Amino acid sequence: MTRTLTTGTVAHARVPASSANLGPGFDTLGLALGLFDDVVVTVAESGLDIEVDGEGAREVPWGPSHLVVRAIERGLESAGVWADGLKVRCHNRIPHSRGLGSSASAVVGGLAAANCLAASLDPALALSPEQMVQLAAEFEGHPDNASASVLGGAVVSWSRESGPPEGPRAYAAARLDVHPDIGATVLIPTERSSTAHTRGLLPDLVPHRDAAFNASRSALAVVALTTRPDLLMVSTEDRLHQPYRASALPVTSRWVETLRAHGHAATVSGAGPTVLVLGTASIARDLADRAGDDGMTVLELDIADGVTTR
Repeated sequence: MTRTLTTGTVAHARVPASSANLGPGFDTLGLALGLFDDVVVTVAESGLDIEVDGEGAREVPWGPSHLVVRAIERGLESAGVWADGLKVRCHNRIPHSRGLGSSASAVVGGLAAANCLAASLDPALALSPEQMVQLAAEFEGHPDNASASVLGGAVVSWSRESGPPEGPRAYAAARLDVHPDIGATVLIPTERSSTAHTRGLLPDLVPHRDAAFNASRSALAVVALTTRPDLLMVSTEDRLHQPYRASALPVTSRWVETLRAHGHAATVSGAGPTVLVLGTASIARDLADRAGDDGMTVLELDIADGVTTR
């Protein structure tokens, strides 16, 4: 039986950005980054009132089709909870369409806020992290960004058919605790990238040697991230997606090559155009200055924990 939330109940979710692939782990490896969006939801007497400020505020719909609102409704439905009305406030710091998981963060923030509201009625109604990963990945179609924002740290994620081929897929992820010496630097260009477009550049078939190469690097990345930061350079090599996308991301590709030539483990963050650098030391000041002169915003970020609520 559906239970109704009390008017005035408030939930606050803080959700981290994420980077996917990390070089070789296409649609599998992800990492939570210390750049956060905040979602505050208040149960109202009726209707929907939404406000957005920060990144993308003028570009997203302020209504029922807003991704955060859709995720809140999905989370409440999954918990068997109803709200007569909602007041939603979104403060966005994660850049949109830059390869930092902004859409996954929006979904996870909405689901987490809904989960917090449901738990205020009865802790037994709260969704588990595994359920959160499943619901968030259903929105995304792949679990790497979403699971990183849910679980924090680094993640290895996967999917499988849970029934007929045309039926829903099951999504799952396992968290890796990242070596404490590893930090992240992101170089964020002003231009944007479409995931659908960059996926369209990938071939249907790849050489067996390239598949084997990436399998070895993906396995090695788990070792590098958790216990052997000295292996980050070799473990972030890729032959499956970055070479095919290079022509569509010329500035990004040039900076990945430049940074790697200087000994930094640089990759394309997700579908780009942001560049992700993983390492135990900051990039040189002159490189950061050159990137800034090239129109990039350079941020040093911690590896983050997963979404939090209160």
